[in-house]
Amino acid sequence: MNNSANIPKTTGTGVDISVVVPAFNEEGNLPLLAEKFAAMFAKADFSGEVILVDDGSTDNTHVVALECRQRYPFWKVERHRINRGLTAALETGFAAARGRIFVFYPADLQYLPEDIPKMIRRINEGYDVVTGWKQGSYGVRRFVSAVYNRVSRTLFPVGVHDLNSVKAFRREVVENLTFRRDWHRYMVVMAAYAGYRVGEVKVQLHPRHSGQSKFSGVSRIPIGVLDLLAVKFQLSFMKKPLLFFGSLGLVMLAMAAVVGGVAIYLRLFLQEGYRPLLTLVMLLATSGILFFAMGFLGELLINLKEDISSLKRRLPAVEGRTRRTHGHPSPTRNAPRHRPPQRSQHRRPPSPSNTKPK
Repeated sequence: MNNSANIPKTTGTGVDISVVVPAFNEEGNLPLLAEKFAAMFAKADFSGEVILVDDGSTDNTHVVALECRQRYPFWKVERHRINRGLTAALETGFAAARGRIFVFYPADLQYLPEDIPKMIRRINEGYDVVTGWKQGSYGVRRFVSAVYNRVSRTLFPVGVHDLNSVKAFRREVVENLTFRRDWHRYMVVMAAYAGYRVGEVKVQLHPRHSGQSKFSGVSRIPIGVLDLLAVKFQLSFMKKPLLFFGSLGLVMLAMAAVVGGVAIYLRLFLQEGYRPLLTLVMLLATSGILFFAMGFLGELLINLKEDISSLKRRLPAVEGRTRRTHGHPSPTRNAPRHRPPQRSQHRRPPSPSNTKPK
């Protein structure tokens, strides 16, 4: 999945926040979760909705979710027939959301809805993204989260402690993000890179209420770090691919020149020749040229991508003008053409004064 979130541009409702809750085999948590959301909305000074996305659960999560929908008016249900992953579940929830602020919350009750109002307050203070800073003990996940956050702060100027927690976004932030599989962890990073203001609030982490954790353990560290490097590459170098590939090409060509100079010196002055040096020169020079070619191709692809993005930005305005044109046609456009009166095919009879007697 490599596309921008397909989020409706206008809400048209009085909903202030939309809480997206991805769920996979969480039937034991949903009744209590819905009850806590109801208590939170009853005390909050904003309106909201909860969009539960059943991500291909194999238990009774969907049935329990539908029961909660009948009991709570704010509860909405979306469903994937197969498990598509957390990023796809978030994208589905965001597409169905109507609020001006989006909140991502898990269904395991490790985070309680009572922390949402203080996240919304931070958004109203002027922040575009607010992430939770986990407080409490959470075993091996603490080590994995520390590694991820340390690498993230090294590569990106995010300025927050915890990037892998609950999050709240202004609607326009999500509209401008690009989603790829497993890239939900880097939404804050991508938002910060795009210039959005990022803040944080402390949230208490609680033990899981029911079910099994979907956390896969330390094995996620290499995958997460590689994904983070991929994000860094895309955000930093894909804007100017020739800068990256061209730099590598220059290094390769410089090394080829140095090795070639050594080979010439050995042949001319020491009367010694090493064929492997010639092979190395050819390899380095060819690699340098290929890196330059990749940089030029990358520049062409980036220009094409920017042209497509420009067309997508202009498309809503064009569609709006088209709808207005077809919805309110010009009175002269569809009016029947005026036809001049046709002359009668019958001849006028001659006047009596002009007739001659035979």
